[in-house]
Amino acid sequence: MIGVRIPDLRDLAKRIAAGDWKEYLKEATDDSFEEIMLQGLVIGYAKGQPDEIIAALKYFIPKIDNWSINDSTAMGLKIVTKHQDTFWKFIQPYLDSDREFFVRFGVVMLLSYYVDEEHISLVLERLDSITHEGYYVKMAVAWAVSVCYVKFPNITHAHLENSSLDNATYNKAIQKICESYRADEEAKNILRGMKRK
Repeated sequence: MIGVRIPDLRDLAKRIAAGDWKEYLKEATDDSFEEIMLQGLVIGYAKGQPDEIIAALKYFIPKIDNWSINDSTAMGLKIVTKHQDTFWKFIQPYLDSDREFFVRFGVVMLLSYYVDEEHISLVLERLDSITHEGYYVKMAVAWAVSVCYVKFPNITHAHLENSSLDNATYNKAIQKICESYRADEEAKNILRGMKRK
């Protein structure tokens, strides 16, 4: 870590993305947290076709070894909002991976771009299907379920009643929902009673 602040990295990433970002990614080094973070931010800001961004991500994602770079990269990919079907297909193998940050990347993509009317049921089913034991996966799945609840409380509540999430992830999801100021108190009281022992 060399101590460059994230806002400064974002400014630099925007400038790089406005130029020959592909050449930058080819030449970039992985010697520090900031250098790897910068690559992820550049991919997010890059103006490219979906296949170009996906190619860059396939090369980049194996470099991710912490939640900060993972989440900043996944949440910065605004291109996904215009190409949901393409990126939905792209993230499926990551959700099934045995590598912790591959799975977390997929989960953060789900909670960032797919918690909508068209995808909510698919997202909840997909989250239930994740069995990776990694801490950063479980935390991301719980976070994603809480996002689903805030946006679609009735659908998510009904899903939680029969969820196949492991107990720790399920209880963490309920905790996160109860910590949210966007869930009402009556619902929180019901959810607290649904916690597993």
